[in-house]
Amino acid sequence: MLPCCLRAAAFAFCLSGLLAAQSESSYSPNERIQRIRDLAKKDPQAIPALADYLSDPNRDIRIEAVKAIVKLDTDRSLEPLARATHDKDSEVEIRATDGLVNYYIPGYVAKGGLSGSLTRGVRQVKTFFSSRNDQAIDPDVVARPEVAQALADEVNAATGTDARANAARAAGILRDRAAVSALIQALHSKDNETLFESLVALQKIDDPAAGPGVVFLTHDLDDRIQATALDTVGLLHDVDAAEDVRSALTHARNMRVQRAALQALAMFALPDDRTTFQNYAKGNSSDLRAPALEGLGRLRDPSDTPILNDAYNEKDADWRVHLAAAFALADEGKVDTSEFSPLPYLVENLDVKGRSNIAQAYLVELARRGEVRKALFPLIAQATRDQKIALCAIFGESRGEDVVPPLQSLSKDIDPGVSMAAARALRIVQTRKLP
Repeated sequence: MLPCCLRAAAFAFCLSGLLAAQSESSYSPNERIQRIRDLAKKDPQAIPALADYLSDPNRDIRIEAVKAIVKLDTDRSLEPLARATHDKDSEVEIRATDGLVNYYIPGYVAKGGLSGSLTRGVRQVKTFFSSRNDQAIDPDVVARPEVAQALADEVNAATGTDARANAARAAGILRDRAAVSALIQALHSKDNETLFESLVALQKIDDPAAGPGVVFLTHDLDDRIQATALDTVGLLHDVDAAEDVRSALTHARNMRVQRAALQALAMFALPDDRTTFQNYAKGNSSDLRAPALEGLGRLRDPSDTPILNDAYNEKDADWRVHLAAAFALADEGKVDTSEFSPLPYLVENLDVKGRSNIAQAYLVELARRGEVRKALFPLIAQATRDQKIALCAIFGESRGEDVVPPLQSLSKDIDPGVSMAAARALRIVQTRKLP
C-alpha cells in the first residue's frame, strides 16, 4: 500500500484537478492556456488534468492541451491523444496523430511530423506531402490496440484532407494492420495526397490481401499515383494484377510509369514475361534494364545467365545495372565469395552513398535463403562499420535462426553503432520465433 503521505498527496492532486475543472469557465482563454503550459511543466501525473481540456469548446485550448500532452510523452499520453484524433478540428487531429507517432519514434514531432508545418502556412503543408516518408517502427514493435484503432478511424473520418493524409502516413509508420481496410477505402478519395499516403502505408504494412484493392489505380491518370500503385501491387506480390500491369507498361505515358510497371512484373517473376525482361535487359535505358535483370534473376532460368554475366561485367554500364545483375546472378545461385563475385559486390555497396539502400534491399531478399546467409557470414570479418550495421538489419529480416550466432558476436563489437544494430536485429529475430 502507498504510505499515508503519498495517498494524501494523490488525493489532493485529484481534488485540485476536480476543483480546477469546475472553475475553468471563470478563466479567460489566455489564462487557461497559461494554466495548461504550467501543467505541461509537471510530471505525467498532470495528464488527467490536461486531458480535461480536450473537451473545451475553444479549439485553441484543445490545441494547447494536445501540445502539452505530447510534450510529456509517456505511455499515459496515448489514451488522451487517441481520443483527440476524433476531434472536430483538423489541427487538433494532426497534432494528436503526430504525438502518437512520436511515442513510438522519438523526435518525430520535432523533425518529421506535419505539426511543424502548421505554423508556417498552407504552402509548407503541401510541401510536406510532396516527399515520401520511409520511416517505420521495427517489425517486433506493435502499436497498442487503442492507438491502431484511432488511426484507422481517423483515416476513415478525419475532418479535413490534410488530417486524413497525415493519419494514413501515421498508419504506415506504425505498420497499423487495423487500418488496412480504411486505407483501401481511402484509395477512392479525390485527394491525391491521401491516395499517395495510403498507398505508401499499404506498402509498409505489407498485407498481401490489400493487393486487389489497389489494382484500379494502376490505370490512374496521375503519374505519381499510377507509379506508386504499380510499386504497391508489385511489393504485395499481387500476381492477379499482372494483366493490368502489362497494360500499364504497354501504354505508359513516361519513363516513371514504365519503370514502375516493369519493376512490378519483375517482382511477380512470371515465365510469361521472360521475353519482355530479355528485351528490356538488352536495351539502352538503365532505368529499365535494372528491373528487367531483376526479373530474369528471379526466374532462375540458366539460359539467361549469359545476359546477366554480360550486364555484370559491362565496363561502362550504370551502377544500377551492375547492382541488378549482381542480384540476379546471386538469385540464380552464384553465391561464392571470391573476388569480383556478385555477393561481395553487393556487400561492398552497402556503404556507398546513393547505392546502399538498393544493395540492402537486394540482400534482404537474397538472405531469406539459407545458402546466401551461409555465404555472407564469412564476409562480416572484413566488413566496414556501415556494412556491418547494414548486415545486422539484413540478418534481422532474414527469418533464419542461423543468424543468431553471428549477431551475438556483432553485439559485442567495440563500435557502439554496430553493437546496437546487432542487439536490435537479435530482438527482432527472437520475437519472430515466438509462437
